[in-house]
Amino acid sequence: MNRSIKNSGGHIASAIIFPMLIVVMTSVATIFGLMSWSARLSDEAAEESQHKLLAGAVQLTQNYISKKQTGVVIWDEAFHAVNDPVPNRNWIRNNMMNWLSRNHGFTRSVLVDSDFEVASVYAHDENSDWMSPKVLDELRPAIAKVRARYITSFKKTPSGLFRFMPQNGDTHLSIAETGVVPLTGEPFMFTAAAVVPQIQSVFAERQPPAVLVSMIPLRGQKLAKISDMSRLDGFVLANEQTDRSGVGTYQLESPRGENIGVIAWQASRPGTQMLERINPFLAVAAFLIAAVVIAVTLFTRQMTKRLARSEAKAVHAASHDALSGLPNRSSFQALLTSALETGEQNGTNTAVVYIDLDHFKDINDTLGHSAGDRVIVAVANRLKQVLPRNGIVSRISGDEFAMVISKCENDEWLEYILDQVQDEIARPVKVGSREIFASLSMGAAIAPKDGKNPDELLRKADIALYDAKANGRNRRSFFEPTMEHHVQSKDEMSRELRLALRNDQLDLAYQPQSDTDAKKIVSVEALARWTKEDGTVVPPSQFIPVAEETGLINDLGIWVLNKACARAHDWPGVVVSVNVSPNQFKHPRFVEKVMAILAANDLPPQRLEIEVTESVFAGRDDSVLNALRRLKGLGVKVALDDFGSGYSSLSYLRRFPFDTLKIDRDFVSDMNGNPEAEAILVSIIQLGKALGMTIVAEGIETIDQIRFLQVHDCHRMQGYFISRPLTSVALSKFLKDFHNENSEDLAGSFDARPRAAKG
Repeated sequence: MNRSIKNSGGHIASAIIFPMLIVVMTSVATIFGLMSWSARLSDEAAEESQHKLLAGAVQLTQNYISKKQTGVVIWDEAFHAVNDPVPNRNWIRNNMMNWLSRNHGFTRSVLVDSDFEVASVYAHDENSDWMSPKVLDELRPAIAKVRARYITSFKKTPSGLFRFMPQNGDTHLSIAETGVVPLTGEPFMFTAAAVVPQIQSVFAERQPPAVLVSMIPLRGQKLAKISDMSRLDGFVLANEQTDRSGVGTYQLESPRGENIGVIAWQASRPGTQMLERINPFLAVAAFLIAAVVIAVTLFTRQMTKRLARSEAKAVHAASHDALSGLPNRSSFQALLTSALETGEQNGTNTAVVYIDLDHFKDINDTLGHSAGDRVIVAVANRLKQVLPRNGIVSRISGDEFAMVISKCENDEWLEYILDQVQDEIARPVKVGSREIFASLSMGAAIAPKDGKNPDELLRKADIALYDAKANGRNRRSFFEPTMEHHVQSKDEMSRELRLALRNDQLDLAYQPQSDTDAKKIVSVEALARWTKEDGTVVPPSQFIPVAEETGLINDLGIWVLNKACARAHDWPGVVVSVNVSPNQFKHPRFVEKVMAILAANDLPPQRLEIEVTESVFAGRDDSVLNALRRLKGLGVKVALDDFGSGYSSLSYLRRFPFDTLKIDRDFVSDMNGNPEAEAILVSIIQLGKALGMTIVAEGIETIDQIRFLQVHDCHRMQGYFISRPLTSVALSKFLKDFHNENSEDLAGSFDARPRAAKG
């Protein structure tokens, strides 16, 4: 057996050593040629690297002078001065060109106006003869690029005007081109920049800009700075340079691509130097090659092991989340599939749980993304701690996790596991000296009861998660078929509502509001109504929330507003009131849309009343207040609806002067025989009057409510006792009967109130 091993070793030695000897002999024969070739490549690579280094130094210098020019080209006063029909040349010379010369060393400047004509020329030695048609022709390509970039930086707004919006998004960066141009026999660096205003403005049309070209000689200080930056030896500037060994050259070109000079330097030749040093030792190297081969062999073995470890790390990184170390989405899909197959074979249940951190964006926004990352890592570690054996937890996306729990005995056992999860996550996460409290919502689906397909289970777990978040967050929901039906119904309703809006298949109902004496209808509230083609009536309580969730509320709101304003002409002297959703105020052009609708329907703003609730202020105080103030400034009335239903109504009354205050119907319905409710109602009426507002009571259903409100001088009343919501045709007839006949039956009932109430 030992002989067999030895023979095997000998065969291996023969198989390795003899070919290696041949390699060594061949290497000795070819090493001189290889070294010479390598040296030449090294020299060329070094020269190319130095060339790039010099090019970078030149570009940095050009960027630097361009930045120094920014102070005078992005300046409202300069913009108006150069674009004035009669430019103030002395001002331009003193405040732009001479300032650049004194502060930044620009020895020459020229201003080219919007017609591509020379408007002003400057030289630090007061000799302006340097500016010639030839120089302008050399600069023309750079100036043309600046003008073109300036023109394309304007974006047309929906109003037809043009707004200056540079591609980089920063109006504080100049639109400039830099380069080198020949001047008086030597190269000058120049920067050409458009003169633009500081404040972002809107223009009726796009006009080419005036362009300021500022120059500085390349010789002297600038050349020395480039030399220092590039750290090249033998740095010189020449008109031309013949090719010489060991001398590197950088060609200077004008904007038209013409050669105007070169920068030369003593190029380092590391390859040649290396070859000169290594030649004496080349013979010795031949004998050392064998040792090197052995060393390389050993090194290769080590590298093979390292490569295997690196490959294992790469495979892990491809299937795991880098931050939390948990399996990622793609890996989770495979793990879930495997778990479901195992569960099916063993006849056991497998639960899939979707987890979403509540309000995680608030943590990132208030404490920063690093704090958010700490929370993610903490949550991942805690989920792993409470996970049962053979369970799987994965990070699906930013703040979403998913778990697979095998051998799920029953719902009670799963609830016990999820209780542990919530208890563990409820513990604060320490970030520095701050404690962060996180909560999560969970949705679970169980195989095979809820499905066997991974995608189907994930979809149903996601539906259950949506149910948990919709019902208050920080809770869990198990999938039920009714949830899927609800999602499908909502999706179907949103599609039908979108189609109904597109085909103008909705309608409006109008509920009148009477004055204090109930002798005159002073306002009507427009209410959206939807009856399908098959006659099915969809109540607003169903389709309004769907419109809010799907974003259709903007289209629906504009449709209601337009229809109400169009029909308002049928009822002269009556104010039309329209409810506006909080989401509508998030649209940046909501006020403009209201103005356009009023103009299109030729309706005075004073005849429109916008109704908002307290929720319209949530999260967007400043923008909402600005929009409301703009509407109020136009003459549109603004009403605070459902007053008293929230907890901070008084702060809104203080911050914004509403025209109308609508008392929530719950206060009116509760007041009958209830002293506390009546006292609150009277207090609200007195509060609104003290603030100079019109008071509207909603939900009037009895004559006693009317009489009570009349005694306390409530300005307007609305409810079924006055009238139910009516179609536009029915409303016209109602108004005619109400006014022409003086509402004999209704008024007679009102006149039966105590005389003291008339006061």
